[in-house]
Amino acid sequence: MRRPACLLQRVLAGAALIAGATLAAAQEKMTQLEDLVAAYRILAEQGVIDAYGHVSVRSSTNPQRYYLARSLAPERVQVEDILEYDLDSKPIDARGRESVIERFIHGEIYRARPDVRAIVHNHSPSVVPFSVSGVPMRAIWHMAAFVGEGLPNWEIRDVRKGTNMLVSDGVLGASLARTLGTKPATLMRGHGSVTVGESLPRAVGRSVYLEISARMQMQAMLLSKEVTYLDAAEAQAATMPQDYSRAWPMWREKALARAKAEVKP
Repeated sequence: MRRPACLLQRVLAGAALIAGATLAAAQEKMTQLEDLVAAYRILAEQGVIDAYGHVSVRSSTNPQRYYLARSLAPERVQVEDILEYDLDSKPIDARGRESVIERFIHGEIYRARPDVRAIVHNHSPSVVPFSVSGVPMRAIWHMAAFVGEGLPNWEIRDVRKGTNMLVSDGVLGASLARTLGTKPATLMRGHGSVTVGESLPRAVGRSVYLEISARMQMQAMLLSKEVTYLDAAEAQAATMPQDYSRAWPMWREKALARAKAEVKP
Protein backbone atom coordinates (compact mmCIF):
# COMPACT_ATOMS: atom_id res chain seq x y z
CA MET A 1 0.00 0.00 0.00
CA ARG A 2 2.96 2.31 0.48
CA ARG A 3 4.30 2.13 -3.03
CA PRO A 4 1.45 4.02 -4.75
CA ALA A 5 1.76 6.77 -2.11
CA CYS A 6 5.51 6.94 -2.63
CA LEU A 7 5.03 6.97 -6.38
CA LEU A 8 2.46 9.75 -6.09
CA GLN A 9 4.82 11.73 -3.90
CA ARG A 10 7.60 11.35 -6.46
CA VAL A 11 5.28 12.40 -9.29
CA LEU A 12 4.11 15.43 -7.33
CA ALA A 13 7.67 16.32 -6.38
CA GLY A 14 8.77 15.99 -10.00
CA ALA A 15 5.89 18.17 -11.17
CA ALA A 16 6.81 20.77 -8.54
CA LEU A 17 10.41 20.75 -9.73
CA ILE A 18 9.34 21.17 -13.34
CA ALA A 19 6.96 23.98 -12.44
CA GLY A 20 9.64 25.64 -10.35
CA ALA A 21 12.20 25.36 -13.14
CA THR A 22 9.69 26.75 -15.65
CA LEU A 23 8.88 29.69 -13.39
CA ALA A 24 12.58 30.37 -12.75
CA ALA A 25 13.29 30.29 -16.51
CA ALA A 26 10.40 32.69 -17.16
CA GLN A 27 11.65 35.07 -14.46
CA GLU A 28 15.19 34.89 -15.84
CA LYS A 29 13.94 35.71 -19.34
CA MET A 30 11.89 38.65 -18.07
CA THR A 31 14.89 40.04 -16.21
CA GLN A 32 16.99 39.70 -19.36
CA LEU A 33 14.37 41.50 -21.46
CA GLU A 34 14.07 44.28 -18.89
CA ASP A 35 17.85 44.64 -18.93
CA LEU A 36 17.69 44.98 -22.71
CA VAL A 37 14.98 47.65 -22.49
CA ALA A 38 17.20 49.50 -20.02
CA ALA A 39 20.20 49.17 -22.36
CA TYR A 40 18.34 50.82 -25.24
CA ARG A 41 17.25 53.70 -23.07
CA ILE A 42 20.64 54.13 -21.40
CA LEU A 43 22.37 54.41 -24.76
CA ALA A 44 19.79 56.96 -25.94
CA GLU A 45 20.15 58.98 -22.73
CA GLN A 46 23.94 58.96 -23.02
CA GLY A 47 23.83 60.23 -26.62
CA VAL A 48 25.31 57.07 -28.12
CA ILE A 49 22.23 56.23 -30.17
CA ASP A 50 19.38 58.46 -31.27
CA ALA A 51 16.42 57.33 -33.41
CA TYR A 52 18.69 54.66 -34.89
CA GLY A 53 21.09 52.08 -33.53
CA HIS A 54 20.36 48.88 -31.66
CA VAL A 55 21.53 46.58 -28.90
CA SER A 56 21.06 42.84 -28.47
CA VAL A 57 21.68 40.18 -25.85
CA ARG A 58 22.29 36.47 -26.34
CA SER A 59 19.60 34.27 -24.79
CA SER A 60 20.61 32.98 -21.36
CA THR A 61 18.93 29.63 -22.05
CA ASN A 62 19.79 29.04 -25.72
CA PRO A 63 23.13 30.36 -27.05
CA GLN A 64 21.84 29.91 -30.62
CA ARG A 65 19.25 32.63 -30.06
CA TYR A 66 19.39 36.34 -29.29
CA TYR A 67 16.99 39.16 -28.41
CA LEU A 68 16.72 42.44 -30.32
CA ALA A 69 14.01 45.11 -30.39
CA ARG A 70 11.81 45.60 -33.43
CA SER A 71 12.44 48.54 -35.75
CA LEU A 72 11.71 51.36 -33.31
CA ALA A 73 13.40 54.44 -31.87
CA PRO A 74 15.53 53.14 -28.95
CA GLU A 75 14.13 55.43 -26.26
CA ARG A 76 10.63 54.07 -26.97
CA VAL A 77 11.49 50.38 -26.55
CA GLN A 78 9.38 48.32 -24.12
CA VAL A 79 9.52 44.58 -23.34
CA GLU A 80 6.76 43.80 -25.85
CA ASP A 81 8.89 45.29 -28.63
CA ILE A 82 11.64 42.70 -28.25
CA LEU A 83 11.88 39.80 -30.69
CA GLU A 84 13.83 36.56 -30.48
CA TYR A 85 16.08 35.54 -33.40
CA ASP A 86 18.16 32.56 -34.46
CA LEU A 87 21.75 33.05 -35.62
CA ASP A 88 20.56 33.40 -39.23
CA SER A 89 18.74 36.47 -37.88
CA LYS A 90 15.32 35.02 -38.63
CA PRO A 91 12.64 36.02 -36.10
CA ILE A 92 11.14 33.15 -34.13
CA ASP A 93 7.71 34.74 -33.73
CA ALA A 94 7.49 38.18 -35.35
CA ARG A 95 3.71 38.58 -34.95
CA GLY A 96 3.72 41.35 -37.52
CA ARG A 97 6.51 43.32 -35.86
CA GLU A 98 9.09 44.79 -38.24
CA SER A 99 12.71 43.67 -37.82
CA VAL A 100 15.65 46.05 -38.04
CA ILE A 101 17.50 45.72 -41.35
CA GLU A 102 20.92 45.42 -39.75
CA ARG A 103 20.06 42.51 -37.44
CA PHE A 104 22.66 40.48 -39.37
CA ILE A 105 25.37 42.36 -37.45
CA HIS A 106 24.18 40.60 -34.33
CA GLY A 107 23.56 37.11 -35.69
CA GLU A 108 26.92 36.83 -37.44
CA ILE A 109 28.95 38.17 -34.52
CA TYR A 110 27.21 35.78 -32.11
CA ARG A 111 27.97 32.96 -34.54
CA ALA A 112 31.66 33.91 -34.78
CA ARG A 113 32.20 34.85 -31.13
CA PRO A 114 30.82 32.37 -28.56
CA ASP A 115 32.26 34.56 -25.80
CA VAL A 116 30.10 37.54 -26.75
CA ARG A 117 26.87 37.94 -24.77
CA ALA A 118 25.80 41.42 -25.94
CA ILE A 119 26.30 43.67 -28.97
CA VAL A 120 25.73 47.39 -29.58
CA HIS A 121 25.66 49.02 -33.02
CA ASN A 122 25.54 52.80 -33.09
CA HIS A 123 26.42 55.93 -35.06
CA SER A 124 27.93 57.91 -32.18
CA PRO A 125 29.09 61.22 -33.70
CA SER A 126 32.57 61.48 -32.19
CA VAL A 127 33.55 57.98 -33.36
CA VAL A 128 32.55 58.32 -37.03
CA PRO A 129 35.35 60.83 -37.92
CA PHE A 130 37.97 58.28 -36.87
CA SER A 131 36.45 55.78 -39.32
CA VAL A 132 37.10 58.06 -42.32
CA SER A 133 40.24 60.02 -41.42
CA GLY A 134 42.89 57.35 -41.08
CA VAL A 135 43.62 58.60 -37.56
CA PRO A 136 43.56 55.59 -35.21
CA MET A 137 41.64 55.64 -31.99
CA ARG A 138 43.94 55.18 -29.00
CA ALA A 139 43.39 54.58 -25.31
CA ILE A 140 43.50 58.08 -23.87
CA TRP A 141 42.08 57.31 -20.41
CA HIS A 142 41.45 54.33 -18.17
CA MET A 143 37.66 54.20 -18.65
CA ALA A 144 38.15 53.32 -22.31
CA ALA A 145 41.33 51.31 -21.89
CA PHE A 146 39.78 48.55 -24.02
CA VAL A 147 40.58 50.68 -27.08
CA GLY A 148 44.21 49.67 -26.51
CA GLU A 149 46.56 50.45 -29.36
CA GLY A 150 43.67 50.90 -31.76
CA LEU A 151 40.54 49.30 -33.21
CA PRO A 152 39.97 47.71 -36.63
CA ASN A 153 37.97 49.60 -39.24
CA TRP A 154 35.54 47.67 -41.43
CA GLU A 155 35.39 48.73 -45.08
CA ILE A 156 32.12 47.66 -46.71
CA ARG A 157 33.58 48.27 -50.19
CA ASP A 158 35.87 45.29 -49.68
CA VAL A 159 32.76 43.12 -49.85
CA ARG A 160 30.33 45.08 -52.00
CA LYS A 161 30.52 48.44 -53.76
CA GLY A 162 27.75 50.99 -54.20
CA THR A 163 25.77 49.99 -51.11
CA ASN A 164 23.65 52.16 -48.84
CA MET A 165 26.22 51.35 -46.10
CA LEU A 166 23.79 49.10 -44.22
CA VAL A 167 24.67 45.56 -43.10
CA SER A 168 21.60 44.12 -44.77
CA ASP A 169 22.47 40.44 -45.11
CA GLY A 170 24.55 37.62 -43.65
CA VAL A 171 27.42 38.04 -46.11
CA LEU A 172 28.06 41.60 -44.96
CA GLY A 173 27.49 40.62 -41.34
CA ALA A 174 30.03 37.79 -41.56
CA SER A 175 32.60 40.13 -43.10
CA LEU A 176 32.06 42.63 -40.28
CA ALA A 177 32.47 39.83 -37.72
CA ARG A 178 35.79 38.80 -39.32
CA THR A 179 37.08 42.38 -39.11
CA LEU A 180 36.02 42.58 -35.46
CA GLY A 181 37.96 39.37 -34.77
CA THR A 182 38.72 39.07 -31.07
CA LYS A 183 38.57 42.83 -30.43
CA PRO A 184 36.00 44.51 -28.14
CA ALA A 185 34.91 46.93 -30.88
CA THR A 186 35.34 47.82 -34.52
CA LEU A 187 34.71 51.00 -36.46
CA MET A 188 32.62 50.94 -39.63
CA ARG A 189 33.91 53.34 -42.26
CA GLY A 190 31.46 56.19 -42.80
CA HIS A 191 28.82 54.52 -40.68
CA GLY A 192 29.57 54.05 -36.98
CA SER A 193 30.83 51.25 -34.79
CA VAL A 194 30.04 47.93 -33.15
CA THR A 195 30.90 47.21 -29.53
CA VAL A 196 30.65 43.80 -27.89
CA GLY A 197 30.89 42.46 -24.36
CA GLU A 198 30.87 39.32 -22.28
CA SER A 199 27.83 40.85 -20.57
CA LEU A 200 25.22 43.47 -21.39
CA PRO A 201 26.61 46.00 -18.87
CA ARG A 202 30.06 45.67 -20.40
CA ALA A 203 28.82 46.17 -23.97
CA VAL A 204 26.75 49.19 -22.93
CA GLY A 205 29.54 50.68 -20.82
CA ARG A 206 32.07 50.26 -23.58
CA SER A 207 29.74 52.00 -26.05
CA VAL A 208 29.25 54.96 -23.73
CA TYR A 209 32.94 55.38 -22.97
CA LEU A 210 34.02 54.80 -26.58
CA GLU A 211 32.05 57.89 -27.60
CA ILE A 212 33.49 59.93 -24.72
CA SER A 213 37.01 58.68 -25.45
CA ALA A 214 36.75 59.68 -29.12
CA ARG A 215 35.64 63.18 -28.12
CA MET A 216 38.45 63.52 -25.59
CA GLN A 217 41.07 62.26 -28.05
CA MET A 218 40.04 64.89 -30.60
CA GLN A 219 40.22 67.58 -27.91
CA ALA A 220 43.68 66.43 -26.84
CA MET A 221 44.90 66.36 -30.45
CA LEU A 222 43.71 69.95 -30.92
CA LEU A 223 45.67 71.01 -27.86
CA SER A 224 48.93 69.31 -28.76
CA LYS A 225 50.65 67.07 -31.28
CA GLU A 226 52.27 65.28 -28.34
CA VAL A 227 49.44 63.33 -26.74
CA THR A 228 50.38 60.82 -24.05
CA TYR A 229 48.28 57.69 -24.55
CA LEU A 230 48.05 54.66 -22.29
CA ASP A 231 50.75 52.18 -23.21
CA ALA A 232 49.96 48.52 -23.88
CA ALA A 233 50.61 47.39 -20.31
CA GLU A 234 48.48 50.17 -18.83
CA ALA A 235 45.66 49.49 -21.26
CA GLN A 236 45.65 45.79 -20.46
CA ALA A 237 45.78 46.35 -16.70
CA ALA A 238 42.96 48.93 -16.78
CA THR A 239 40.73 46.84 -19.06
CA MET A 240 40.56 43.76 -16.81
CA PRO A 241 38.29 45.18 -14.06
CA GLN A 242 36.05 47.18 -16.40
CA ASP A 243 32.62 45.63 -15.92
CA TYR A 244 30.97 49.01 -15.18
CA SER A 245 29.36 47.46 -12.08
CA ARG A 246 28.96 50.85 -10.40
CA ALA A 247 27.47 52.63 -13.41
CA TRP A 248 25.13 49.88 -14.66
CA PRO A 249 22.75 49.69 -11.64
CA MET A 250 22.42 53.48 -11.61
CA TRP A 251 21.80 53.68 -15.35
CA ARG A 252 19.40 50.71 -15.27
CA GLU A 253 17.28 52.01 -12.42
CA LYS A 254 16.78 55.39 -14.06
CA ALA A 255 16.08 53.88 -17.48
CA LEU A 256 13.46 51.41 -16.24
CA ALA A 257 11.78 54.08 -14.13
CA ARG A 258 11.32 56.16 -17.28
CA ALA A 259 10.08 53.13 -19.23
CA LYS A 260 7.49 52.25 -16.57
CA ALA A 261 6.30 55.84 -16.36
CA GLU A 262 5.50 55.74 -20.07
CA VAL A 263 3.29 52.66 -19.84
CA LYS A 264 -0.35 53.70 -19.95
CA PRO A 265 -2.59 52.18 -17.21
